Amino acid sequence: MTDRDTLLALNQAFYRAFTNRDIAAMESLWADRLPVSCIHPGWAALFGRDAVLTSWRDVLRTPTGVTAHARNERVTLHGDTALVLCEEMLGGATLAATNLFAREDGAWRLVHHQAGPIAQTRADVERPDAPPRRLH
Repeated sequence: MTDRDTLLALNQAFYRAFTNRDIAAMESLWADRLPVSCIHPGWAALFGRDAVLTSWRDVLRTPTGVTAHARNERVTLHGDTALVLCEEMLGGATLAATNLFAREDGAWRLVHHQAGPIAQTRADVERPDAPPRRLH
């Protein structure tokens, strides 16, 4: 399996843990010793494994679950770090998401996640007849 394949599989595992509200699976994806951070939509930046995982426990414990999955994933390798940029489908919303992975003890681990609203999806951009969408 190539690094690209591994990273795409890990990115899918992240969204599977999110959808299934699987706290143990979510925790296993994040780095243990490398610095980690997370910016949930509308939240201030969180730093450190304890703060990030506490936030995910809170998100995943909500009584009404939400389906989350990635589409249009693009992997960019930078040595021992890698970006997976994608569209995050969260319930009925489309968010732009960045998932940063780094090697820790030879294995790829998640070190940063950020997602936020986007004005246009890739599908909208590829349709020249689509009217522009504006946030404000």
